[in-house]
Amino acid sequence: MVALIAGIILVLFTVFAALPPELAGFGLGWGADMILFLRGGLPVFAAFVGLVSIFIGIADLKDKEEAKKEEEAAKAAGGKTE
Repeated sequence: MVALIAGIILVLFTVFAALPPELAGFGLGWGADMILFLRGGLPVFAAFVGLVSIFIGIADLKDKEEAKKEEEAAKAAGGKTE
């Protein structure tokens, strides 16, 4: 419940901060600064997500290779007992 209230308060503050005072009569007018921050941070965020995706892809390939080896070993062991 506390997290919900905190989230609502933060969203309302974000809207208040982004509104230009000339247009709405209230607000901080930080909209342009917020857009500038997002434009500057997006390439960094994209690079981070890309690196994480590469690491996950490499781990997935290793897991598939290991599962294939275990399956082949199980078939070989099963074939010897029959």
